[in-house]
Amino acid sequence: MTSTLEKEILSRRTFAIISHPDAGKTTITEKLLLFGGAIRDAGTVKGKKTGKFATSDWMEIEKQRGISVTSSVMQFDYQGFRVNILDTPGHQDFSEDTYRTLMAVDSAVMVIDAAKGIEAQTLKLFKVCRMRGIPIFTFINKLDRQGKEPLELIEELEEVLGINAYPMNWPIGMGKEFLGIYDRYNKRIEQFRTDETERFLPIDEDGELAIDHPMKVTSYYTQAMDDIMLLNEAGNDFSEEKIRRGALTPVFFGSALTNFGVQTFLETYLQFAPAPQPRLTEDEQFIDPVEHNDFSGFIFKIQANMNPAHRDRIAFVRIVSGKFERGMNISLARTGKSFKVSQSTQFLADDRETVDEAVAGDIIGLYDTGTYQIGDTVIGGKKSFQFEKLPQFTPEIFVRVTAKNVMKSKQFHKGILQLVQEGAIQYYKTLHTEEVILGAVGQLQFEVFEHRMKNEYNVEVQMQPIGSKIARWIENEEDVKESMSSARSMLVKDRFDNLVFLFENEFAMRWFAEKNEHIKLYSLL
Repeated sequence: MTSTLEKEILSRRTFAIISHPDAGKTTITEKLLLFGGAIRDAGTVKGKKTGKFATSDWMEIEKQRGISVTSSVMQFDYQGFRVNILDTPGHQDFSEDTYRTLMAVDSAVMVIDAAKGIEAQTLKLFKVCRMRGIPIFTFINKLDRQGKEPLELIEELEEVLGINAYPMNWPIGMGKEFLGIYDRYNKRIEQFRTDETERFLPIDEDGELAIDHPMKVTSYYTQAMDDIMLLNEAGNDFSEEKIRRGALTPVFFGSALTNFGVQTFLETYLQFAPAPQPRLTEDEQFIDPVEHNDFSGFIFKIQANMNPAHRDRIAFVRIVSGKFERGMNISLARTGKSFKVSQSTQFLADDRETVDEAVAGDIIGLYDTGTYQIGDTVIGGKKSFQFEKLPQFTPEIFVRVTAKNVMKSKQFHKGILQLVQEGAIQYYKTLHTEEVILGAVGQLQFEVFEHRMKNEYNVEVQMQPIGSKIARWIENEEDVKESMSSARSMLVKDRFDNLVFLFENEFAMRWFAEKNEHIKLYSLL
């Protein structure tokens, strides 16, 4: 591989930001984009009255609610690195989209609210990162408000998440008395709310403030120095190798809203975060980003109508190896078909620009006319292979869906099929009457679906809840008889025409299994 291309690949840093809703994930994304010069003015999520919305929240329903429900992709250059940020959905009902996004990154940034500590959604997403061995960097946010004691937060990180933590910096005070952070790694004190010339204060060989300063006489400074002494004596040692393995998380304190500590975090993150990593194929070969010369990548997300004026669909591709060039021929591993890519794009939330070249680690969008599916492998060379499968969740709640106006049946079916391909909702139909049933992991997905059908396809839908069901697919479909279908074990087809049983509850499923021992059932994740 040419050294120029290798250098380009090694300069990529691709990460996802994970957190519980409201921990400040979208705000920190905004501030990072600000440093990268990608935007001139950060809009915070809360700024509804001003009409200023966060750059990374592009869908209408996100602007109304102030939450992220889809994964955005943003790219910027900083200090010789090219950074790709994937802003994941904050809402728990969208864990499936987040889960797949985490398959497309090399590291994760976990944002924690200092007042609330570890919350349910953070824990869930953290487990996915641990399962994949993804290095995790922690940003403890909202230090400008009163929160838990820093030592308590570190203890919680270690006990609840079961990961060792190394505080890269330490807060001096909190809330109204927040004075700044003691930067252990860069050996300096960073002052809060001060002008640029006095932002950094030096520390001496003993780790004390090296100059006379009013901060020195405060109890907050004394407390911080006591804590740091304790961390130095009894805390974990810093280990770059453990960070890489995901066994140690570097912890940063700051306030995304006031843009404090974010730049220090970004600069340190870029030093220790991994470059693009190899990826496993289905036949257990590793495709190395640098050593494998040919272009390859996989589709982890499909998004319809990012531009409502053009009714387009974009397939998001994580490039695993080599270089992408617009106009090149690529083939789809699943079908073996080869085609020329003339339309490709890169992102800053809803701003897109045509991309002519991209390398391993980058995320690009390919215009999709129905060719791609989530999990597809795309290849530029002659050797065909398939990357390991992306997870698909088993839906838990179900609704029957019809168009309010029967005359709009064509738009209704078109809209449903397009939105279903994004992977957030799953599509089923009854065997003879072909009624449409949708399944999802969470209720909000149905609300987003209804909203988008109305706004993007001009179709009002009626949704009749049929409650939670247990969906099970069948290994030996040829042995299934229609007479096995009943009100408590409904037989339907999914969008790939596979047979699926929707059981009313655990009891109904056990009863069915006892009566039909020869039918082999299985679930998705």
